[in-house]
Amino acid sequence: MLLITGTSGGLGSLIARRLADHPDGADRPDVRFGTRAPDGPGQVRVDFDDPDCLDFTGVDTLLLISAGYGEDDQVIARHGAAVSAAERDGVRHVVYTSLTGAGDHLPYALAHRWTERRLRGSGLAWTVLRNGLYAELLAALAAPGPDGAITAPLGAGRLAAVAREDLAEVAVRVALAPDAHAGQVYELVGDRPLGGTDLAAAVGARYAPGSLARARSALSGTDAAPFQPPMLVATYSAVAAGFLDTPDTGTLHHLLGHPPRPALEVYARTASPSGPADPGPARGYLPAVAGEV
Repeated sequence: MLLITGTSGGLGSLIARRLADHPDGADRPDVRFGTRAPDGPGQVRVDFDDPDCLDFTGVDTLLLISAGYGEDDQVIARHGAAVSAAERDGVRHVVYTSLTGAGDHLPYALAHRWTERRLRGSGLAWTVLRNGLYAELLAALAAPGPDGAITAPLGAGRLAAVAREDLAEVAVRVALAPDAHAGQVYELVGDRPLGGTDLAAAVGARYAPGSLARARSALSGTDAAPFQPPMLVATYSAVAAGFLDTPDTGTLHHLLGHPPRPALEVYARTASPSGPADPGPARGYLPAVAGEV
């Protein structure tokens, strides 16, 4: 049996949809979809904040989608509970959605690296999918304002963003044949780093980058959780400093079996106008920065 956690989140729902649409036949996988509030066929309750509910009995492969929306201690407790339950209940292989190695300096990297280390120290077979930042996230972080300007503080930096659909497809391929990927750490980033001028040209906007201070100020006085503004500002800072601009060297293409979806097209399709000082869209997309909920 294959169990996917976090199937109510953005990445998890894409994965669940792909598996639910798998054609009938002898090779159709036995899949369960983990969510906090199950309400449909094949869904089971998986709530990392309630470790007593975690029951992975009969699960051969656990696709553990990171639950990074929270403070580090909370996220580490969630992931630790999941791995401990997998050990206890005889899970054979864990596939974990982590964060690209280029993001090691980001504040939300710590819980990912802790989880990778926890898996390495377990008796489980494991595979780590180090996902890059989503092109859909970039559409929220750097949306054009109503005045036609992109003011996100990206400077002259670029981001090797990746389509979330590609990451979902890779996760499904690996989870359905985990033995072929045991002990592997895959860096999954986009093949073309994108900067502010690229984004502006794609949506007919102009690029007029603001400052990190302005971005931080825009989040003050909102209902953002205390851990959210540092995550967002650090992401802007990392892009501007050029820490996230290393493109895919073929890993994503190889695992997909076809060329990656163009991140710039994903950006252009999903970017929506917002006020230049309105943190709403970016703040609402913070689960995609830190991990899925």
